[in-house]
Amino acid sequence: MDLHLKDKVVIVSGGANGIGKAISIQLIEEKAIPILFDKDEAAGKRFVKQFPRSHFMEVDLNDSFACRKSVEKTEKKLGRIEGLVNNAGFNDAIGLEKGSPQKFTQSLNNNTAHYYSLAHYCLPFLKQSMGSIVNIASKVAITGQGNTSGYAAAKGAILSLTREWAVELLPSSIRVNAVLPAEVWTPLYESWLKSFPDPKEKKRQIESRIPLGNRMTTAEEIANMVVFLLSDRCSHVTGQWMSVDGGYVHLDRAI
Repeated sequence: MDLHLKDKVVIVSGGANGIGKAISIQLIEEKAIPILFDKDEAAGKRFVKQFPRSHFMEVDLNDSFACRKSVEKTEKKLGRIEGLVNNAGFNDAIGLEKGSPQKFTQSLNNNTAHYYSLAHYCLPFLKQSMGSIVNIASKVAITGQGNTSGYAAAKGAILSLTREWAVELLPSSIRVNAVLPAEVWTPLYESWLKSFPDPKEKKRQIESRIPLGNRMTTAEEIANMVVFLLSDRCSHVTGQWMSVDGGYVHLDRAI
């Protein structure tokens, strides 16, 4: 299926690693032009070398001024912005008991503020192109996880912002949707598993609770949904939360 994304300029925050990298690669496969906003200079340069159609900008996403300058630089260089994927974030384990108000606030800022900054600064250009926004949230916003109050609150806020922006941007025909990953196999996830005494057994236990195929979701499967939502093949879909998780959240665990 042609998603009609050829030559579309799409900013992907955290686009050089993990799920963001998979999204950037999928955009390349659809002949779009991904712009990687990432602080990992080495990974960003490797990506651009492998995929010359892409562009990389080293950005401290916690700096709203840096976000603004990078968005403006993108538009000046390529003449347009037609999509935004807010993806960057990390589970920092700032819990209620083992945390502090200061760390909680910092976690919210690290995982939410740049979503707003990038959307705000991209908006004038997205209005011109009637583009689309996809926010990456997490199943933690729906299920809870324990010991990660900051991350859970941030991802819950992202779900709320998805619907708030979808309403606000209706007059501009800008669609806003969210994708909720659950257990996704990435290098970061693999590193986390290695913190357990028996990583293979821990992985087996997790996968046994995933109904469809008893396996983890791949980053590519998340990317497929994100890119589909960006495309005009989803022209009447907005304000939606799409779970790509093999039924992990919504199907009966007794299956």
